[in-house]
Amino acid sequence: MPTKKRTSKRKWVDPDDAPRLGRDWFERAEIRAGGKLVRRGRPKSAAPMKAVNIRLDPDVLAHFRAAGPGWQSRINLALRKAAGL
Repeated sequence: MPTKKRTSKRKWVDPDDAPRLGRDWFERAEIRAGGKLVRRGRPKSAAPMKAVNIRLDPDVLAHFRAAGPGWQSRINLALRKAAGL
């Protein structure tokens, strides 16, 4: 009786063997909670600030910048106090 020839030369791979998932895969993966896509990073503000151009005296600008990072927020706070907000 003749023997049956193999039709494929591919090696069998167990479908239950999951591929190795590296750091790159997880960094690109989408995060979902209850079917809804969860965005990464800082959440959107309810009242986002507007970018504007304003001219300030050099000594005023130097005063706020001398205190270090956050000088724009301090200027915003000073303007809110001056406006009575």
